Amino acid sequence: MVEPRIIFDYHPGFAILCLALGIGYAFLLYTSKYTWSKTINRTLFAIRTVLATLLAILLLGPILKHVDNLFEKPLFILLYDDSISIKEASDSSALDVLKNGFEDSKAALLESGYEVEVLTVSGADPNQYKFDATTSDLTSSLKEVANRYEGRKIAGVALATDGIYNTGISPVYAAYNFPIYSLGIGDTAVRNDLSIKNIAYNKVAYQGNKFPIRVDVAAKGYQSGEVSVSLLHKGKVLEKKNEMLQGNSILSYNFTPEASEKGIQRFDIQVSQRSDETNIKNNFASVFIEVVEGKKRIVMIAQSPHPDVKAFREVIEKNANYEFLLHIPGISELETAALQPEKIDLAIFHQSPDLRGRTRNLFTQFVKSKTSLLLVIGSQTDLPEISRQGLPFAYESLPRSYDEVTASVNSNFSQFTLSTEVNTMVSEYPPVSVHFGKLVPANTISLLTQKVGSVTTEKPLLNITTDNERKIGFLLGDGAWRWRLYEYDRVENSNAFDELFGKLFQYLSITDDKSKYRSYPIKQEFPDTAPVIFESQVYNDIYEPIFGNTVELEITNEKNVRTKYSYVLSPGNARYQIGDLEEGVYRYSSKTDLDGKTQTVRGEFAVISQQAELQNLTADFNLLRQLSTTTGGKFYPISQTDEMLEQLKNNKVSSVIRSEETFDSALNLPWIFGVLLLLISAEWFLRKYFGSY
Repeated sequence: MVEPRIIFDYHPGFAILCLALGIGYAFLLYTSKYTWSKTINRTLFAIRTVLATLLAILLLGPILKHVDNLFEKPLFILLYDDSISIKEASDSSALDVLKNGFEDSKAALLESGYEVEVLTVSGADPNQYKFDATTSDLTSSLKEVANRYEGRKIAGVALATDGIYNTGISPVYAAYNFPIYSLGIGDTAVRNDLSIKNIAYNKVAYQGNKFPIRVDVAAKGYQSGEVSVSLLHKGKVLEKKNEMLQGNSILSYNFTPEASEKGIQRFDIQVSQRSDETNIKNNFASVFIEVVEGKKRIVMIAQSPHPDVKAFREVIEKNANYEFLLHIPGISELETAALQPEKIDLAIFHQSPDLRGRTRNLFTQFVKSKTSLLLVIGSQTDLPEISRQGLPFAYESLPRSYDEVTASVNSNFSQFTLSTEVNTMVSEYPPVSVHFGKLVPANTISLLTQKVGSVTTEKPLLNITTDNERKIGFLLGDGAWRWRLYEYDRVENSNAFDELFGKLFQYLSITDDKSKYRSYPIKQEFPDTAPVIFESQVYNDIYEPIFGNTVELEITNEKNVRTKYSYVLSPGNARYQIGDLEEGVYRYSSKTDLDGKTQTVRGEFAVISQQAELQNLTADFNLLRQLSTTTGGKFYPISQTDEMLEQLKNNKVSSVIRSEETFDSALNLPWIFGVLLLLISAEWFLRKYFGSY
């Protein structure tokens, strides 16, 4: 610690004036007649001088500066990989070597003058040595060390691992500001192994359809032979395929099972094992596919062929969840059974109902139903017929002319979001022709508004309303095909157009959930390493959230074993977590009482086992050598931990000196107050005792 210094707000020379002021004040007070001796008078004179001088100096704002030097020991990190691959590829004695080596290393480093921290790659408790992490992200763990101890002097990191990473980037390609001493664990010998490398499949399939599953199998250590892969469902083999080995290679197997049962279905993949195979845990895998009843059906009804039809059709058919139907009287007609409103999720009427009345009956049929509608208004649209049907779209007077307008995205539209690319591109789209007239006010919200020249108006170009629990959209001009063509000419794709209308069709075709009780897992698939999370919501008659209801959950696994849970909804307790569920498909039933009636929600979810750590058990010491070399460290096998410690002991350990400055106002120092009080008390006592006052 450095000796403290006194700093003044004003020039220190003023202290001489303070002393003169103190002497002058004492002189005036103690030169008059007095009843005590000269010695006492001189003592009182000295006390009053010191007291007045100190008070005057305090008015100068003196500050006491302290400088403290702190000696910080260099930090050394012991970091070990606690993933499953370490336990699978090592016997218990090797794990004991790691555990005992780290404990001995910590004691030796502390004795050498280091500060030591022990961490794990997964972030779990380092004192447990469980080795149960399902993934290895070496880069993130090393970055976490740098971030956690930013500003500290890190003398080095001892990383004990097998060099296998299955999450994140290679640690070799990241930069670190400390040397890494890598300790290799495991066996680098190439093992004879057949493993499932990758499975490609669609997570959603439609009931009654066949769907593809492609399995890639990696073969190591084998030169020839036949490898069989089986696809199973509920323990039954659906398909079995064979491929011939040609040395170390990747074999691909293509299966096309049929989606016969509705719901989340589990399909198991099994690779035939060989007698000399060292790791058979990567010969098995499961996929979970949600089989839905059918695609959403979107029908487009037009009075005649039009380029808009093709533009909209291409947007719809890009989405595998949609089935597109087209009906043009006399040209492309659908059967009456296919045009039943209850079988359609969204009906797009292009310039329909038309003036010639060819689609009027169909239009009336759909208006009276609950099917969502999108009306594209054009020159052939029968506007009076739309008004007669009671739809929220009408002009104050029948338009006789047309106006050319461009589009502008309404920034207040909140039903769904559009990317910046859409907002930019829409403003550049060419104009479309719309009826010139004033619309009767209706309870609608505009997605696109009309822009005349450079002036953006509040007139709608594409607006949406909800009528009797169904959604209705109105596009007030035909010619949207020009927008798609223009965009493709500009940027050689139609992403903005496809996003705009793709989200519009999706929003209109989805039926809103009007139930007052909702309970669901926040995802359809959960890893077995994380809890399953349910969220429940209860609403009153005006759909305001209410709380206090008891939610009863019942979970049933594939063996029909049922487990019950219960919790009470509150503003901060809408979710419930269920942990330790094994891999498989689970059915759930969620109940609560509302208005004296039991409300029930049922569904399914899947728990998926994480087996990334079992895919490869061959240690990669070359990666560890490269990592240590590039950071200024050194590679050691785990058995040579003592050699690493000897090198670290020989390194010169120097602490970091950090200085801290503190400033205290003299007015806040308690000993200053004590001195002043002592001087005042002493002067008062002497004057009182010797006859004054």
